[in-house]
Amino acid sequence: MKASTSNLSNGFLSLCSPATIGESSPKIVAGDDGYVFEDVPHFLDYIPKATVEVWCIGVINLGYRGFYSRNTIPLTPKVVNNIHKRGGTIIGTSRGGHDTKKIVDCIQDRKINQVYIIGGDGTQKGAAVIFEEIRRRGLKVAVAGIPKTIDNDIPVIDKSFGFDSAVEEAQRAINAAHVEAESTENGIGLVKLMGRYSGFIAMYATLASRDVDCCLIPESPFYLEGKGGLFEYIEKRLKENGHMVIVIAEGAGQELLSGSLKTTDQRDASGNNLLQDVGIWISQKIKDHFSKQKKIGQQKTTINLKYIDPTYMIRAIPSNASDNVYCTLLAQSAVHGAMAGHTGFTVASVNGRHAYIPFHCITEKQNKVVITDRMWARLLSSTHQPSFLSPKILAKQQG
Repeated sequence: MKASTSNLSNGFLSLCSPATIGESSPKIVAGDDGYVFEDVPHFLDYIPKATVEVWCIGVINLGYRGFYSRNTIPLTPKVVNNIHKRGGTIIGTSRGGHDTKKIVDCIQDRKINQVYIIGGDGTQKGAAVIFEEIRRRGLKVAVAGIPKTIDNDIPVIDKSFGFDSAVEEAQRAINAAHVEAESTENGIGLVKLMGRYSGFIAMYATLASRDVDCCLIPESPFYLEGKGGLFEYIEKRLKENGHMVIVIAEGAGQELLSGSLKTTDQRDASGNNLLQDVGIWISQKIKDHFSKQKKIGQQKTTINLKYIDPTYMIRAIPSNASDNVYCTLLAQSAVHGAMAGHTGFTVASVNGRHAYIPFHCITEKQNKVVITDRMWARLLSSTHQPSFLSPKILAKQQG
């Protein structure tokens, strides 16, 4: 029996060509690669309402390798009843394991005709490869992506789900760092937040908290020593306020680490570079700087530095109300698109409207903070920190 598709794409901007999915009732599978997994109950709630008959709905366990490892979890309303109140993902997560041939063989063998793939930029690149292989084989299978990364580093879209929740939780760590720093003489609270290549969490959490004196992100180079450097600014703030709070994204200052530490070109199972821990490194650098002051004839300043790394606390929380609503809309949009015959798309909000975006549009580059834009200028105004940029670097950024 053919699924009804009347009024399924009203109100959505479609950028993808429709594809015939077939006459059979939908056999649907969803996959995920970690963090917040709030979309699943909305898929299960909405798919039966959009179809005349549903044969099977299930999720692939433990990422892409779950396809050919036969790790499938059947979904029922009872299974997903309360998972939107939990953090993490009920179906597990993993890196790597993407074998296109095995994955598409599994889709073909199981007669799956709708695949919803939830994940970040790497996962969406994998979804694009799966879509191309399905198209090459001439299979009647819809492939829909749902962008999911709390780093918010996927281009084109307004934001990815989980970002608001992450920023909200990050403020708790910043508040703790502020309390600790304020409670002692020359106290420094240092908080490391997620952001491998994009500093959106650090920037927005800093703007929201209004307690941060310095925010360091991957997009904005900085230096430690000399006039206009980080150490000089720390000394200035301690002299003025007696305490300060520093927020640093995990990908910030990696070029400084590579110059001072023995680094290796190691990668994880997904091919991402394994970053050095910039939080531990910079906290030790700050301590070393102030401990050396007496040796070079300066008046020694005794600091009390507290380092907080809330990485896994932030990504393990339940999603907040804003993300809950956003996930509902994303799930419904994805189902609308697949049932209407579209394939090879990612669904997201673009300029406030839900859109179907071809995979290649969101996988060609990463979304990054533009430090010549107003948002970064607002942050500098809030923290009163210098830009740490030489005129040469600024000219390069603007060019």
